[in-house]
Amino acid sequence: MEQIELNFQVREEVGKQAVNRLRREEFIPAVVYGVGEKAMNIKVHKKDVKKIGLYHEGVVINLISEKEKKLVLVKEIQQHPVNSGILHIDFNHISLRQKIKVNVPITIKGEAPGVKEGGVLEHLLWEAEVECLPTNIPEKLEVDVSALSIGDFIYVKDLKPLSGVEIIQDLEMAVISVEAPRKEEEVEEVTEETKGEPELIRKEKEEVTEETKGEKESSAR
Repeated sequence: MEQIELNFQVREEVGKQAVNRLRREEFIPAVVYGVGEKAMNIKVHKKDVKKIGLYHEGVVINLISEKEKKLVLVKEIQQHPVNSGILHIDFNHISLRQKIKVNVPITIKGEAPGVKEGGVLEHLLWEAEVECLPTNIPEKLEVDVSALSIGDFIYVKDLKPLSGVEIIQDLEMAVISVEAPRKEEEVEEVTEETKGEPELIRKEKEEVTEETKGEKESSAR
């Protein structure tokens, strides 16, 4: 995976008021964490984040300042509940010589014959967890569906292995399937069954009412 560069500045400002002021100045507050390291408060400019399209987790980035560089993994992104703007970012400092776990997108290649036969292609798993060195992170895992007929599945265990990358997702999870189209007769049958349910409930209710009425008359006598 191509490494992305992002400029940063160490920040001394902490607390709600300071953070709000940073955001008004078009900066995004962030924290860099590392095993055995003291957490470092930083800030990144909103325009730089927007430029690299940093809107999902699991992205490896080269953080660059005037004094140092840090290779980090985006661990968590906090977004505004209304406009989805980024409010805060957590980074994890990583090593080029240490394997990491990340989620990689799964994409579809080709056209399934089962779809031409009237089936419906279902994309069931959109990303898979892998373990590898930061320099080996694939941009995507591609799935070829050109051999799928109606009723066929592709599982995680069927994904094409990549050099230096281990897929650690549950191997029995379904990734892609081609489902048979639902027959009109089945739809009509379900409709008729549903239609009959209120009548059955009403009939049972009437029977219970008659039984209750009889019990009251018997008690009165």
